[in-house]
Amino acid sequence: MKLVRRLLAVFFGLPVLIAVGMSLVDAYRRRGKKAKPFPVTPPGTVPVGGGSLTTYTFGDDLFEDMLKAIEGARKQIFFETYIWKGDDVGQRFKTALTDAVARGVEVYCIYDTFANLVVPPRFKRFPAGMKVLRYPVYPAGWRFFDLSRYGRDHRKILVVDDEVGFVGGYNVGSAYADEWRDTHVRITGPAVWDLRRAFADFWNLNRRRRLGASHRPLLIETTPVWEPKVRFHRNVPRLWMFPIRSMYLEAINRAAKNIWLTQAYFLPDQDFVDALKDAARRGVDVRLLLPLKSNHVVADWISRGYFSQMLDAGVRILRFRDAMVHAKTATVDGTWSTVGTANIDRLSLSGNYEINLEVIDEAVAAQMEAIFERDQSNCLELTRAEWEARDVHRKFTELVLTPLRPLL
Repeated sequence: MKLVRRLLAVFFGLPVLIAVGMSLVDAYRRRGKKAKPFPVTPPGTVPVGGGSLTTYTFGDDLFEDMLKAIEGARKQIFFETYIWKGDDVGQRFKTALTDAVARGVEVYCIYDTFANLVVPPRFKRFPAGMKVLRYPVYPAGWRFFDLSRYGRDHRKILVVDDEVGFVGGYNVGSAYADEWRDTHVRITGPAVWDLRRAFADFWNLNRRRRLGASHRPLLIETTPVWEPKVRFHRNVPRLWMFPIRSMYLEAINRAAKNIWLTQAYFLPDQDFVDALKDAARRGVDVRLLLPLKSNHVVADWISRGYFSQMLDAGVRILRFRDAMVHAKTATVDGTWSTVGTANIDRLSLSGNYEINLEVIDEAVAAQMEAIFERDQSNCLELTRAEWEARDVHRKFTELVLTPLRPLL
């Protein structure tokens, strides 16, 4: 048993030590560095599903329209974010929401406490009229044995007056305004009701423990319209609901022409990798766009452990230069598209609260393909020869970090 314990300690302990060391070194190297300019696609709007859909690929454009929507609110605002920085952009949102409360608008806010530990406490003080749910650092309570209660709230949602909704990968902060390449969408029409319901369901699932039993549930009407072109898929770990992974796999398995994925972090399970490989082998144009260097160096190294088998199968791997690409998008066969908050990793697909928009519409798919092609113009493609030529220490590091895959 001693030998077994020692082997386990080495098997898991060594990767953890290496990962911590790599993270510290990377953080030191990044001090003071800023992203370089990168190509962006201007906001574009297309009609879809009885309403419209607008795509954003630059934070400044998105934040201006989100703030404009908040400033024009008359009745109700639902605002939910994973990261809410206490900087200039974060303060603009806080001020806009505070002003909305002052003019009589009903404002509900949710943010993840763990993701905002470094935000000054004074920033997280809100006016009494604002209803705020702080999703806790440790959400399991005394049910430490219940794995369904450990998921983070990784969603980013804004809904204003039942009329307009925003969802996608952007957190709120100054760096995300012009240094990160991300994707968000603005929707109008019947689909806004589903986004409202997603917010209300999360609020009601957590209100008693976080706000107290005296707080009434957030009740909203349901829309009588079922929109076949636009759907929201929500991961709800508390209820063991994880439909986003299935949504991706179904689209990948049906693909006949192309699969273009943009991901901030790519740490899938083997079944997901196999689905992409199978698609490439049957002649589908499979492209995976990732950051050349993300903000999580360990995730980058673990992701590389999948590259050999994907390159062998014919999957093209494109690496975005000069800035962090944080988008979570895909488009298939000029018809199917998704934009959301879920990364292709175990934390997002089987751990966190996430939400993805699924759209079956050729105009939206054309828009997503145009965005992908613009991003690809700023990428370095990884060739098989380049990958095989990497040195021994890189291969060793990739191998040593493999045991961490199930944790990320």
